[in-house]
Amino acid sequence: MPDRNTNGSNENNNDKKKLPGSMWIIILIAGFLLMYFMITFSQQMDQARYKLVKYNEFVDMINAGTVSEVYFEYSTNRIIITTTDTDEATSGIKYYTGYLQDSEPELRTLMDEHNIVYSAEVPDNATTLLDIVFALLPYALLIGAMWFVFRMVAKNTGGMMGVGKSNAKVYVEKETGVTFKDVAGQEEAKESISELVDFLHNPGKYARIGAKLPKGALLVGPPGTGKTLLAKAVAGEAKVPFFSLTGSDFVEMFVGVGASRVRDLFKQAQSQAPCIIFIDEIDAIGKSRDSQYGGGNDEREQTLNQLLSEMDGFDPSKGVVILAATNRPEILDKALLRPGRFDRRVIVDKPDLKGRVETLKVHAKNVLMHDSVDLEAIGLATSGAVGSDLANIINEAAILAVKEGRSVVTQSDLFESVEVVIAGKEKKDRILGPQEKRIVACHEVGHALITALEKKAEPVQKITIVPRTMGSLGYVMQVPEEEKYLMSKEELITRVTTLFGGRAAEEIVFNSVTTGASNDIEQATAIARAMITQYGMSDKFGLIGLESQTNRYLDGRNVLNCADTTAAEIDHEVMDLLRECHDRAYEMLSGNLEVLEKIADFLVEKETITGKEFMQIFNEVKGIVPESTADLEGTKDQNASTETTDTAAAEIIANTEEAVTADASMNTEGAAAAGVSEDFDVSTDAELTASAVDTLNS
Repeated sequence: MPDRNTNGSNENNNDKKKLPGSMWIIILIAGFLLMYFMITFSQQMDQARYKLVKYNEFVDMINAGTVSEVYFEYSTNRIIITTTDTDEATSGIKYYTGYLQDSEPELRTLMDEHNIVYSAEVPDNATTLLDIVFALLPYALLIGAMWFVFRMVAKNTGGMMGVGKSNAKVYVEKETGVTFKDVAGQEEAKESISELVDFLHNPGKYARIGAKLPKGALLVGPPGTGKTLLAKAVAGEAKVPFFSLTGSDFVEMFVGVGASRVRDLFKQAQSQAPCIIFIDEIDAIGKSRDSQYGGGNDEREQTLNQLLSEMDGFDPSKGVVILAATNRPEILDKALLRPGRFDRRVIVDKPDLKGRVETLKVHAKNVLMHDSVDLEAIGLATSGAVGSDLANIINEAAILAVKEGRSVVTQSDLFESVEVVIAGKEKKDRILGPQEKRIVACHEVGHALITALEKKAEPVQKITIVPRTMGSLGYVMQVPEEEKYLMSKEELITRVTTLFGGRAAEEIVFNSVTTGASNDIEQATAIARAMITQYGMSDKFGLIGLESQTNRYLDGRNVLNCADTTAAEIDHEVMDLLRECHDRAYEMLSGNLEVLEKIADFLVEKETITGKEFMQIFNEVKGIVPESTADLEGTKDQNASTETTDTAAAEIIANTEEAVTADASMNTEGAAAAGVSEDFDVSTDAELTASAVDTLNS
């Protein structure tokens, strides 16, 4: 298809627009007004320098001997008088009086008698072209300067008469440098979008069967999943004019600007059809027009109303397609989402294992990788990660390889980058005392022991008590043997029991508790509450849904849909479930105290141990022979899974940041609540384990 966008090489098609006639009129009027003010100002300055006297007063001044020089100015019919007064001479003030032609002979006689110097203006009636040029030059320069200023204003802000012009950037063909090959892990989304692109390229085959071009498609998904990247890929694949702008570009300080820009945008689009319009963060202007989501802004509502009417008004046969992106679809106006406006909702969600591996390959194609790098192991260790997370992991690995003096990225660099993205860099200036180090070690080994004793737990890959910059003093890493999309009730209970393993270990070994389990309690409470209110796993409440999720793609906040009395009963039910899991963890660790202390001592000495070393000590103390498959069946033979991924990284769960920072909360209030002094700086484990939370949020 030929390029129908004549302004394709210019990102802003307003840059090459000529000034309209109305702008020239404004420039001329402003120039004439400025000239008038300059002439008036010159006259006022002239009046300030010359003082008018009467003719008879002038004669008296001559007789008094106070006049030193007289000048006859015939062009203005004035007589300019210079006095002998020193003060007036220094101030530059001169006198003038009217010229009386009949009295000139007597005046000259009088001036000769008093020896006054006098002269007269020599009239020059010849006017050359150069005189005209010099007379008009200042005004021409003035008008030129004003034209330049107005042009710059018109170019950068639309000008005084162009504030309602659209600020859309125009891309054509592969100017964005992104195609569908650069987008991985979103096959369903690419398929939906590619159909729109194919419709624009080959409208005939769809028209023969009676299919109509969808007017719009809404890209919906969590932040970082690649909605904007997918839109740029459409620009690279479409080979038609592609208008790109954000929702905030429509509304500014002037009332009515948003609606005017919407009209101008669709006017430009229809003149260059077939084309694609992409509006990023459409929730800036598309919020629901009610009070629940902050309605009532007249300017924003005018912009939304204009957008709705324009989407109804344009002819789909001309080939104008609208793409929009948002991560808050629940707040968009229902009129905007109905068929006939945004006909399709394209979900750009977190990628699965295959999608993560493909995404890693896309971001790693320009990075020098060692032959031993296994991206599938990284993909398995990063469940719940979005495209931006994976891109950051690859980049951090490349930076780490350069810092270590290597020319290629190794598998260890990639695993370390996963930890850097999740928990931050190692904090070398935080040195724990012997007592604190042993508390943290017992806490982490408590988590790991529960996973070794539970059949439905995921294998341990790494235990560390090295502090990280995001606040964690230690954590246990687990990598699932396979990716799961469903969690059973038994698996969730196992997950909660594992979370309470750290607190139970502290109670057993030290007969006291610390603030180290703050994040464990937070995660366990969230899982237990979800089991009761959302998943129908409570015998007391049965299958009733007591909570609903809002802002699914952002914070995923839950809202109770029940009476206050029911909410109180829910709290009691959650507390009972948590108590049962804690007691279960306490009982399991009490029967394995020797193993707990043995592994904790080893961890204090080494600071970091692998899952393989953990299972070796566990088997030695328990007297389990590794060669015996029957004996290892009860302990899940976690050694087998760790051999393939020596330093496998933690699974990134949906609430990774909370798992790191919340667990690291060691503030004064928390310490006081636990009965610990303010200077007791034990922030606790950022446990990065299991895919349970990711499944819970699905």
